[in-house]
Amino acid sequence: MASLQISSICLSSFSLKRKHFPINASKSRRMPLLVPKISTKNSFHETNNSIDTNPLEVNVTPKILHDEDIHNLNILHTKTKIYTILELVTDRVEMHHNVGEQRDNWNTLLLNSINMITLTAATMSGLAATCPGSGAPLLALKLSSTLLFCAATGLLVVMNKIQPSQLAEEQRNATRLFKCLKTKIETTIALRNPTEEDVNDVIEKVLAVDRAYPLPLLGGAMLEKFPEKFEPVVWWPNKTSQPHEGKPKSEKIEEELVNGWSEELEMELREVVEVTKREDFEDYERLGNMVLRINKSLAILGSLLMGIATIGSVFVDNIRSCSWAYLVTLLAGSLAAVVNSFEHGGQVGMVFEMYRYCGGFLRLLEETVEATLEEKDVEKRENGEVFENKVAMQLGRSGLQLRKLASKSASCRREGIDMDEFASKLF
Repeated sequence: MASLQISSICLSSFSLKRKHFPINASKSRRMPLLVPKISTKNSFHETNNSIDTNPLEVNVTPKILHDEDIHNLNILHTKTKIYTILELVTDRVEMHHNVGEQRDNWNTLLLNSINMITLTAATMSGLAATCPGSGAPLLALKLSSTLLFCAATGLLVVMNKIQPSQLAEEQRNATRLFKCLKTKIETTIALRNPTEEDVNDVIEKVLAVDRAYPLPLLGGAMLEKFPEKFEPVVWWPNKTSQPHEGKPKSEKIEEELVNGWSEELEMELREVVEVTKREDFEDYERLGNMVLRINKSLAILGSLLMGIATIGSVFVDNIRSCSWAYLVTLLAGSLAAVVNSFEHGGQVGMVFEMYRYCGGFLRLLEETVEATLEEKDVEKRENGEVFENKVAMQLGRSGLQLRKLASKSASCRREGIDMDEFASKLF
């Protein structure tokens, strides 16, 4: 009986298992259908991984291309800026050239007009002195002579104030400097892509030349024609020289060239700079001060003589009654014409401006050499041989002559004798 119960329990449990088995079996039969989904999911992850990798590679290229586009755009903007400045520099060349010709014409026309007016007024004073009686003809001659002398005096004062010959020389110098700057800009564009530093440097140079050689005559913009003392003109940006940090010079620089530089070349350039300071600049300073004094004296003397002639013409009467006024008027008028011709016909103001330019040229040469030698990194300097030749040509010499000059200066300094030669053969 017990065995029957046990067997029935086993059968019932087996039947229960059979009842639940189909459900599990059905689930197990569905599993193979899920396998492709799992594999699809895996393939999706693989594809996703590949997509995650490729877009990075694909996105890098547009980023690089984008950076290149920005770089090219910056280059284009910089070129646009420097071409705009080049156009303005070209316009300034033409402007200063035209103004220079105009002011040179002023000098010629004013000089001829003042001399003709002065001589005409002196002639009228002579006729008035010889005119008999004291009627209307005498009065007309006196008034005409006085008015002409007054006009000549006024024109002469203006002419002495503005110094047209010096103005013309200023504009000629400005034209030459702007032409040099134009050539430098064109060379920079031809050799490489200009940078923002190039643009800023050109702008500073343009403004420096504008300050050195202004165009306006009114409003206090005109340069002082009779300064207290001789000062060289400065047409370059005033940059405070600072020591440049960089790698030290090679210890074997005496034996081998580094970017064309050697200790011997540096000593040579320093010696040449000392010669320009000691001989050339001092000589130009002496001559400039001398010409400045002469120009001041002639300007004062010419105006004074013209004023005396004007006052004398008022008192001109019959030669018998007032011979002193007649003589003073004729002598003062004639001497004023002579002084005026010597001052403005000889273009003393132009000579003074020429000395100012030469002094500025030597000062610029000195600052350029010192700034180059202060650069500690030799590789950042301009090539030594090229720089030496440039300095030599600016002084009107060859490289060999420049080395001989430096050697002669060093020997004269050691022996304690004066140097009997100037550094510049050009001016």
